[in-house]
Amino acid sequence: MGKASQRKHANSVSDYEDHFHTINEKPVDDISIDYFYKPHTLTLLTACLSVLIYSSFTRDDEADLRDNIWAGMKCVLFIFLIISALAFPNGPFTRPHPVIWRMVFGLSVLYLVSLCFILFQSYSTVRNILEWLDPELEGFRIDMDKEYGVNCSDINLSKLWGHMDVFAFSHFFGWLMKALIVRHYGILWTISVMWEITEIAFAHLLPNFVECWWDAIILDVLLCNGLGIYAGMQICKFLEMREYKWESIRSIQTAKGKIKRAVLQFTPESWTYVRWLDPKCTYMRFLAICQLTFFFSDIRIEHILPQAYI
Repeated sequence: MGKASQRKHANSVSDYEDHFHTINEKPVDDISIDYFYKPHTLTLLTACLSVLIYSSFTRDDEADLRDNIWAGMKCVLFIFLIISALAFPNGPFTRPHPVIWRMVFGLSVLYLVSLCFILFQSYSTVRNILEWLDPELEGFRIDMDKEYGVNCSDINLSKLWGHMDVFAFSHFFGWLMKALIVRHYGILWTISVMWEITEIAFAHLLPNFVECWWDAIILDVLLCNGLGIYAGMQICKFLEMREYKWESIRSIQTAKGKIKRAVLQFTPESWTYVRWLDPKCTYMRFLAICQLTFFFSDIRIEHILPQAYI
């Protein structure tokens, strides 16, 4: 192998490693307060032991089985989040602080483990577990008495306004958030239309999926979803054009300026323009985008169906 090939190989390996660290453990640039970004393993260990010792000496010895199990589950969650904050990667996110994203990753792991456990249980067992966690769920059922697909030829303002319920706001807000994630009009509109087709396909299982044509096309796709997509893309456009130059909070003299800088800590550190498709993209990238659009609908239907049957 020649020197030029060796240099090219070394550069490609270096680029891969930089990309890997950026995705899995992005470093924090321009640290303002060093204390919050230094390891505090001994401090956390001391605090953890103190909480455990305090809990063991102050708990009621005559607590019932339910209270003991709840206390044990909370303790497991507390310890696991401490381990997550110390050992897990924060990923590509650094705002407002990497430790928050490590704990979010830890909660995701716990959620995945819980789903794996539920996968091997019977319907009655899962139902009993949920009712034990929340006794108010006993005898609970989702209200599906409201019918959306009745007298579709009778269109008036009062009927249109009657369909503007909490689901309308959830449509708008949900698609606003999806726009902040996907950042592409074509993909967002494809997912939006695909979901309406999914509702038609599963209407025989969920009665509230039965909608009039004007409800699905005008109110859902064009109005609620469309406004959410537009608002989200406008926010993306603003964040793309914004100049990201972060000033240390210590160098700010006024109290108002310090408060503003502290609030801005909860905003993105930078914003990357995403171009999903271009003339030079490969067929594998196109297939990956098709998978993305499919998984969006698949995840939503997987969240809705269990609610109807459990």
